[in-house]
Amino acid sequence: MTLITIAGQDGPVEAWLARPDGAAGTAEPRAVLLFMDALGLRPRIHEMADRIAGWGYVVLAPNVFYRSGTADETSPRNDLRQPGAREAFFGEAAPRMDALTSELSRADTANYIAALQELSGASSVAVNGYCMGVRLALRAAGDHPDVVRVATGFHGGALVTDAADSPHLSLRSARAAVMLRHGDDDPSMPPAAMAEIDRISRVAGVELSQDVYAGAPHGYSMSDTSMYDEAAAERHFGELRRWLDTRLT
Repeated sequence: MTLITIAGQDGPVEAWLARPDGAAGTAEPRAVLLFMDALGLRPRIHEMADRIAGWGYVVLAPNVFYRSGTADETSPRNDLRQPGAREAFFGEAAPRMDALTSELSRADTANYIAALQELSGASSVAVNGYCMGVRLALRAAGDHPDVVRVATGFHGGALVTDAADSPHLSLRSARAAVMLRHGDDDPSMPPAAMAEIDRISRVAGVELSQDVYAGAPHGYSMSDTSMYDEAAAERHFGELRRWLDTRLT
């Protein structure tokens, strides 16, 4: 478990690399590309990558905001569990999200997948995203259908828009087994958006499992923020592990 540097489209990219120990490793390499949320490549993301690695996966979590600064520079310094702190930090993070256009992120993802394959020896990979990272995961599945076999996302936001590059449209070309778990009453993912994801998945023949965690807010998996919901976070780890173990092997 260490912070490494990989080559990016527009400069070096810091990435957290987590590997399984000998007991958890398997003869067939298994790899997961983890897309962080908007709050940065920080210790909580490291912890989550390490936990997934403990299940027998090589996990790579890149700093997708590398054009805006280092992982340290783009991560919060204040305690986001305090009232209003998380919301205040989003004022700083929003320009970074806006700057990471679909065109840029898609080129970056191709690099991340290639780096993960080289580091792990895996021919196919899973992609797993949180919050805005779910958008990146869906696009990765659609752009790289021969490589991405599993795509998972938790408390994703704005997955269905009117834009020509709306993340959900990537399901039309995906071959991955897709699992999405939303927060309850999340204004960024209304029921109509979930219904559209279900519809386009059925038309495309994509295996989809989609559900809502009752009572869980947007951002429920992030223990370093005020949105953390321990029961939902632990449920997400359990479902993620089962989905990876049954779909990626």
